[in-house]
Amino acid sequence: MMEWRSSPVVRRFPGNPVLSAKDVPFQSVLAFNAGVARYQGRYVMLFRNDFDYHPDVNVFRTNLEFAFSDDGLRWQVQPRPVFPVQGDDVWRIYDPRLTVLDGRCYVTFAMDTTYGIRAAVAVTDDFDRFEILSLSLPDNRNTVLYPERVGGRYVRMERPFDMYLAASLRQDPRLHAWISFSPDLRHWGDSELLLAVEHVPFANEKVGPGTPPVRTPRGWLALFHAVDTDPARGKRGWEERWQKRYTAGVMLLDLEDPRRVVGMSKEPFLVPEAPCEREGFRNDVVFPSGLILEDTGEVKIYYGAADTVVCLATADLGDLLALCTAPR
Repeated sequence: MMEWRSSPVVRRFPGNPVLSAKDVPFQSVLAFNAGVARYQGRYVMLFRNDFDYHPDVNVFRTNLEFAFSDDGLRWQVQPRPVFPVQGDDVWRIYDPRLTVLDGRCYVTFAMDTTYGIRAAVAVTDDFDRFEILSLSLPDNRNTVLYPERVGGRYVRMERPFDMYLAASLRQDPRLHAWISFSPDLRHWGDSELLLAVEHVPFANEKVGPGTPPVRTPRGWLALFHAVDTDPARGKRGWEERWQKRYTAGVMLLDLEDPRRVVGMSKEPFLVPEAPCEREGFRNDVVFPSGLILEDTGEVKIYYGAADTVVCLATADLGDLLALCTAPR
């Protein structure tokens, strides 16, 4: 793969990271992959908190934590977990995304269970009580909700994966982004492939949703993650062999038909370059997870760095739209 560089239109916040384990007032080793939204007059964040590492299986216990901010830059973590693991067959929950829809805050997240990884949709009005509306069949994750209904239906992007089954059947083991629809946020279907690895020049293994999209005059602006693998990469981070690199891409989807990608950048707009992105639990990872369009036209982009901390970058909306010049 080419040695891509971040787009010059993106500005990293000089105070990065905006959230790390040291900001969490209870047990925490890694704090990253946060969903972020503006809700009820303030910025809110629901982030993945990893603690209690088990080296034999290379897995942390996790919970979801809530933080708020008046400016989107300085965050105050609340004094207790807001969404603890529930159910005897649930190992952990992680990677939340936030979408404000019809005045309520919806949460999508992944749930590791005894029987596979399930994608969840939940809703909260106060970040104290959560109602789970739907759980997918295994295996699915990286789901994000649109902030509006389109054609009367709810929309979500997702990244189902069957890498082990695909390998056993000698099928394509790569993971792609899909789109599904629902009449009520509980029943999902009419699923279609949205963005495949072969559509993205800077990916050779995975592409999938990153942030919930935002409406713009030219279409739904959405950020996605892309993974390239290089067998020459050896021990990096805590893994014995970590051959992957995560970068971030940007695309536009049709406002009336979100199954149609009307433009995208053929280069990543954000590439691991800063020290906190290059070195951590897993090296060379940027993972977009929160996107806020300010009234000024500034776009705040929250992303996980090295699977370790939460970082922030900004860009002008016009500049991001200008990157989306190529068809899928």
